[in-house]
Amino acid sequence: MKKVVFILGPTAVGKSAVAVDLAKKMNGEIISADSVQIFKGLDIGSAKVTKEEMSGVVHYGIDICDAKENFSAFEFAQYTKQKINDICSRNKLPIVVGGTGLYVRSLVEGYNFGGTDKDENLRNYLEKLCKEKGVEALFEILKNEAPQEAEKIDQNNPVRIIRAIEINRNQSKKATEKPDIDALVIGLVMSREILYERINMRVDKMLQEGLVDEVKKLKDCGLSENNQSMHAIGYKEVLPYLNGEISYDKMVELVRQHSRNYAKRQLTFLRGMKNCHMIDMQNKEHGFKEIKKLVEDFLR
Repeated sequence: MKKVVFILGPTAVGKSAVAVDLAKKMNGEIISADSVQIFKGLDIGSAKVTKEEMSGVVHYGIDICDAKENFSAFEFAQYTKQKINDICSRNKLPIVVGGTGLYVRSLVEGYNFGGTDKDENLRNYLEKLCKEKGVEALFEILKNEAPQEAEKIDQNNPVRIIRAIEINRNQSKKATEKPDIDALVIGLVMSREILYERINMRVDKMLQEGLVDEVKKLKDCGLSENNQSMHAIGYKEVLPYLNGEISYDKMVELVRQHSRNYAKRQLTFLRGMKNCHMIDMQNKEHGFKEIKKLVEDFLR
């Protein structure tokens, strides 16, 4: 089986930097498992890794589709498996880094999240319901039909909720497949107080770097809350500000709040992962030594 290292953790914990340092020391290449960084043009709000930050390490899974397109966990799994095969064929180490739980679970647990056919009639009904009664009505359906999935999903993201309902109603076509990789799963954590401080600092940095202008540019290109990409944190809050629906201060407050809430969900996901090695990153140097030893033992 192909050996793959996963570097997971909540937003702002420092996954990208750790992955780059690890790749440089272990002859690795990185595959992003971030459901926002896949979109072209969503750079600042997704904290997309820059060329300078890549430090010469090859990255995949970034800027692979247009912001007007949809991209599912199933498509991610297919894309990533192909990249893993390619990286391993060149005797390099695949390092999957990110915080999107569905993406990671589709690989580590071999779960087929998107193998069911699209049900257009059901989708049309659910989209109409969402317009009439709001995303809360969709989430209520998912909570009643698949409570375990409802606990893990962003309840403000209608695209994902609709897809989850669709998949759940096709149980006969949905199956857990045996994973075809040997995974070392490493979760980066730190105290909630420090993590929240880092999240607030990241939001401030995004705004200073021009997040509002970035969203305005996307809006001017025809993107709206109807696009999957615009449901991402940092984008879904700026849109109503640009539309004059909320104040600037309220927008900043919502970006911070939603980022913290997302970090909580990511930590809950990590705690539910089997055989996940939790590494405290408050002392970055000590944490990286632990990670390096885990990877060396894994490859040995």
